[in-house]
Amino acid sequence: MIDELQLRVSPRVSCDTNAIIHHIANERHLSHERIGGVRIIKRSIDARQRNVMVNLKVRVAIDEPLPSTPLMAPIDYRPVDGKRTAIVVGAGPGGLFAALKLIELGIKPIVLERGKDVVERRKDVARISREGVIDPDSNYCFGEGGAGAYSDGKLYTRSKKRGSVERILGIFVQHGASDDILIDAHPHIGSDRLPKIIENMRHTIIGCGGEVHFNTRVTSLIMSNDNAVAGVECATGETFTGPVILATGHSARDVYQMLHDKAIAIEAKGIAVGVRLEHPQHVIDCIQYHSPEGRGRYLPAAEYNFVTQVDGRGVYSFCMCPGGVIVPAASAPGQLVVNGMSPSHRNTHWANSGMVVEVRLEDLPAQYAQFGPLAMMHFQADMERTCFEQAGCSQVAGAQRMKDFVEGKPSRLIPPSSFAAGLQPSRLDQWLPPFVGDRLRRAFTVFGHAAKGFLTNDAIVIGVETRTSSPVRIPREPLSLHHITIGNLYPCGEGAGYAGGIVSAAIDGERCAEALAINLNENILS
Repeated sequence: MIDELQLRVSPRVSCDTNAIIHHIANERHLSHERIGGVRIIKRSIDARQRNVMVNLKVRVAIDEPLPSTPLMAPIDYRPVDGKRTAIVVGAGPGGLFAALKLIELGIKPIVLERGKDVVERRKDVARISREGVIDPDSNYCFGEGGAGAYSDGKLYTRSKKRGSVERILGIFVQHGASDDILIDAHPHIGSDRLPKIIENMRHTIIGCGGEVHFNTRVTSLIMSNDNAVAGVECATGETFTGPVILATGHSARDVYQMLHDKAIAIEAKGIAVGVRLEHPQHVIDCIQYHSPEGRGRYLPAAEYNFVTQVDGRGVYSFCMCPGGVIVPAASAPGQLVVNGMSPSHRNTHWANSGMVVEVRLEDLPAQYAQFGPLAMMHFQADMERTCFEQAGCSQVAGAQRMKDFVEGKPSRLIPPSSFAAGLQPSRLDQWLPPFVGDRLRRAFTVFGHAAKGFLTNDAIVIGVETRTSSPVRIPREPLSLHHITIGNLYPCGEGAGYAGGIVSAAIDGERCAEALAINLNENILS
């Protein structure tokens, strides 16, 4: 008999298959010999009480062996040589999953990526911290894999109504990710492992007859006489024809400007901006696991999630990276932006998260009205420019101790940090926009009351975190997903304002591919 059981066990038991079998045998009043195998299929940590427990859903075989079937069946990608073509602009999660879905649907994808492949991109990413040099087409935001490739690989999402999260995770597993991402409540691949998985996805696309072009930045859309997109022009001088899935990510400001210049409808949208907050990981472990000894031997590096309202605006933690590092994430010279990431084992000495304040269009100073739908983008860019200037026009970021920031005091010395480009003392409390800085200080006080020890001068705030989401939305029809006024153009993923992470962008990429295929079929039939 194969059965599925819900178990609640100690962290030690959760890490030992024999201990899980012993627990089941005792609970079911069975002899151990009758249990032919156990497999964990869901796992989550419950740290709400002082006694931390692990919730498991397990598949157990009684009086027979446990079959070794995969948790998710792999997808059969078939050749698309000689098939109809579609252009995918961008090789982030939205673009890659759109391309894979097009192959499933019998359409040949032509993927155009402004940056380099993941191997070559790694060198440019390293130069930012080492030399302060930023390649505007190859950095933490641009290149194969998009912003997620070298900034953590967290796969948790609340976007579960638009598509199958399990399907997306299964495709990652098919391309080399661990089965653990199908099991854990908050799945995570890690910035050290995700690049190889992305490379495997590219091999699938090319192996099926699709195309992937690097160093191929799209500069303009080719329009037909019937107000539809007929293809794209690239900085290389090449042109590609076909319907277009536009999956350029949330930092492609040149694309937003190009659309605006062509009078293609776009809209300004709200974002959230603030700082990166970094604690010693042991401090977070002690707080979250209610123990002065921290996480001990059997628990992972602890995460946190904080949210409050200050003067009608949300203030919250974003992209929390336990056992992680902070990285310089600017996408062009003259900017200073920080982001966080974690390796697969989450084993550094630090924990960091974005601590950000909701910003709406009505919050912007009056001078930004002149930019119309690009108003929020210009505000975002000005924050990054100010941060760069405050850092002496370098990537050595400004930092302030957390309590000093709250109390409006200078920090003479900055504690050790994971930020490889280096830190210097800076009065973030003075130069952040007041409607951002003031709300952050008050929210930190609230969070400190909720979690004793969180508000501490052992933690530091580092500026600035601005790339939480796209400052622009490219409006599209809710069902057909093409642009509201332009045919054959499918705005996709985070860059279009319809996703907020790797998995939600991947789901949106698949949806856009399906919509494009339906439109192609309808045109053929008509």
